[in-house]
Amino acid sequence: MQKKTAARIGMVNFINTAPLYDVWQRIVHRPEWRITEAPPTTLNRMLFNNELDLGFISSHEYAAHPFQYRILSDLSISATGPVGSVFLFSMLKPQDLSGKRVLLSSKSQTSAGLVKIILEEFYQVTPMYVSGEVLPVSCAHQDAENKTEETISAVLAIGDDAIRLDTIGDYPVRLDLSDVWRRHTGLPFVFAVWAVREDFLTKHPDCVNEIHQQLLHCLSIGKDELSEISRRVAPKIPMPPDDCFAYLSGIEYDLAPDKQKALNLFFKYLIKRAEGAPDAVPLKIC
Repeated sequence: MQKKTAARIGMVNFINTAPLYDVWQRIVHRPEWRITEAPPTTLNRMLFNNELDLGFISSHEYAAHPFQYRILSDLSISATGPVGSVFLFSMLKPQDLSGKRVLLSSKSQTSAGLVKIILEEFYQVTPMYVSGEVLPVSCAHQDAENKTEETISAVLAIGDDAIRLDTIGDYPVRLDLSDVWRRHTGLPFVFAVWAVREDFLTKHPDCVNEIHQQLLHCLSIGKDELSEISRRVAPKIPMPPDDCFAYLSGIEYDLAPDKQKALNLFFKYLIKRAEGAPDAVPLKIC
C-alpha cells in the first residue's frame, strides 16, 4: 500500500473560519493531515519557518514573501463592505489621531497594515503605533515593549476580540476597516488567503490538490449549513445565534477577479510603505 503524504496545515482559530473548519472537523478524517490552530500572525511565522506546509495566512505575509508561496484558488477570508470583525475602536475621530497612540492587535499583520494605510493615506494622519493585547477601555492597556500603562486613543481589534469589544461598546467611534477600504477604493478587501509553500507543492502536488479539493468541498457544505453552524459556534464569543449568522453571512470565502484586483492594490500600498516585497508582488494562484 502506498504511503499517504503527511501535511502540516494551519487553520485560523477565529469563528470566521467556521463555515469551512466546522465541517472539516466533522467529515475529514485524515490523521496524516495535522492541523495547527492559531491566530494569523502565528501561522504566518510557522509557514515561513517551514513549520507548516500550507494554511490560512495574512495577505500581508504573502506580500512580504511572495516567492515562498503559491495561493490556492477560490479560497480567502474577505468582505465586500463591512466585515464585522476588523475594527478600529477610537475615543477620537480618525482625523484627530495624529500624534496619538494607537494600539495594534498583535494577532494580524494584514489588519495592522490596513489600518496604517487607512489612517495615513485616506485620513492623512500619522499616529504613534504600539503593538500588544487588546483589552476593553475600562482595563489598562499595557505597552507590549515597555510594560508601562499608557493612554491609548484607539485600538485595532480583529476576529473574536473585535466582536467582543464591539459588544461591550466602550469606544464612541468605530471604523469597520473593510467598509472604509470599500468606500475609498470601490473594492472588497482580502484579509487572508490559503497559501502553500512552493517547495511542498513541488514535491507533493497531488497531496496539495487533494487538500485543496477537500477545503472547497467543506466550504460548500458549510454555506448550506450556515444556520446550524452559527448556533454551534456563537457561544464562543458569546453572541446570539442570529447575530452570529448575520456576521458569518457577511464573510466571503472566494478569490474572484475583484478580490485579486483588491489584493494587487493592497500590495501596491504595502510596497509604497516598504512593508511588502521591494518590487511588484506576483499573484501566483494554483
